[in-house]
Amino acid sequence: MRFALLPVAAVALALLSACSQQEEAAMPDPFPLDAEAIGRYCGMNVLEHDGPKGQIILTRIPEPIWFSSARDAVAFTMLPDEPKNIAAIYVSDMAVAESWDEPGADNWIDARTAWFVLGSRQRGGMGTAEAVPFSTEEAARAFADANGGEIVRFADIPLDYVLGGADAGEDDPDAAPVGAITPGAHETRH
Repeated sequence: MRFALLPVAAVALALLSACSQQEEAAMPDPFPLDAEAIGRYCGMNVLEHDGPKGQIILTRIPEPIWFSSARDAVAFTMLPDEPKNIAAIYVSDMAVAESWDEPGADNWIDARTAWFVLGSRQRGGMGTAEAVPFSTEEAARAFADANGGEIVRFADIPLDYVLGGADAGEDDPDAAPVGAITPGAHETRH
């Protein structure tokens, strides 16, 4: 009788484990941008800045970490001292944004699937180079044609572009070209 319970217990544990994995795999919905959003790195109200924004949601924490620029949200994923239990990374979809000044409160896209324009003439939330996100390659290409820059995917954003200073890669002949993959740059991303 005792051994008959073992297969039942094993099946129950397997089902619980599968449910737990499915819950962790489900990406939480983005939060709407509102007046309470304070930027993680600047400590300022996110709405006070132009250009695309970002939000990261950690597992088991029911509120977003806000960023005044999409570039800052990408930086969070690269910095070794930031949490790595990331459930979702959202950035403003500039393909449907009303304007650069009004990027939208609800038009969030998964940063991991976005097309980014790096090195454009448009300045980000803190007046620095921005990683401008789009939901489609066509919208990214139209923006790059009008504003300059190069199109890359999330996994190909160079570490030096995001963490290399206020205007990484601009007017620096020794900087890696925009779009170049820096060895080890993506090891800390999730």
